[in-house]
Amino acid sequence: MALSNSQYDQLMRIYEKRQLDNEYTLRRHYKEAYSRIPQLKELDDAISSLSVEKARRLLAGDESALSSLREDISRLSEEKYRLLKASRLPSDYLEPVYTCPDCRDTGYIGTEKCRCFQRAVIDLLYAQSNLRGILKEENFNTFSLAYYSENHIDPLTGRSSKEAVSTALESCREFTDTFSSEFSNILLYGDTGVGKTFLSHCIAKELIERSYSVIYFSASQLFELFAKNTFGKKDSQETGNCEYIYNCDLLIVDDLGSELPNAFTVSQLFTCLNERILRKNSTIISTNLALEDLKAIYSERIFSRISSSYTMLRLTGDDIRIQKKLLNLGGTKDVTP
Repeated sequence: MALSNSQYDQLMRIYEKRQLDNEYTLRRHYKEAYSRIPQLKELDDAISSLSVEKARRLLAGDESALSSLREDISRLSEEKYRLLKASRLPSDYLEPVYTCPDCRDTGYIGTEKCRCFQRAVIDLLYAQSNLRGILKEENFNTFSLAYYSENHIDPLTGRSSKEAVSTALESCREFTDTFSSEFSNILLYGDTGVGKTFLSHCIAKELIERSYSVIYFSASQLFELFAKNTFGKKDSQETGNCEYIYNCDLLIVDDLGSELPNAFTVSQLFTCLNERILRKNSTIISTNLALEDLKAIYSERIFSRISSSYTMLRLTGDDIRIQKKLLNLGGTKDVTP
């Protein structure tokens, strides 16, 4: 996934700040060391003069004098470190300071991105996803089938809740595994509290860790943003933000139907879903609504887009939040779905 220009610039500003902060720290170290050990300034001046002399002679082709200059610089450096140690300062106290010694706070080792840059990309994507905290708890590693019963049969499909969620879990893993090579979307629908949002979080965690941009909104948050963009003041910082919703690698719209549907929300939903399909940027929608209710509330046109472009995964079962409360009341250890 390629970072947008604004995301890349934001990261570069972080690295520039690191460099400035570390330069300030080094200057502070020098000021303190010179104050405590006045001889250090004289030694540093002597080392600088010898280094200039070494460079001058090297350019002049006088290699015979280089060995003695090296010895003099080495001797003065050892004296410098001795003075630092005697004053109980670290031997590298006057060396350049780096947050990441590997890339020296540039973000790159040669032309390759440093590991710290790759980590910074992921941290930025987490921050922009609206999911930073919750993904530590809700991911594929913590998903469990313990709350899904083989005895709970869906009257519409004839499948048990455990069978349905097993199929959904497999589809969600396949979605992440093929994300870079195949364009696809997912609709998670069915009963309340059966893990639809949890599964979308599982996908988000995997993709962010692979440096894809993931944005999460509840339906009400998304339509509120669209309203501000449409009706807000043109000079407001909250307007003009919809392009990144269309362009992010994965958009998660959670709990569709919990907002107050009207002509505006229906129009904005169609625009959002259609734009992302045209740009081949994936979307995950979760909703408690039945398919016939989706069609009735959001129009035939929207339902057509979803039914033709989304993998539709129906989940059923008993509300997991209620099950957790009952288990906790009974003193049984909680098991995360």
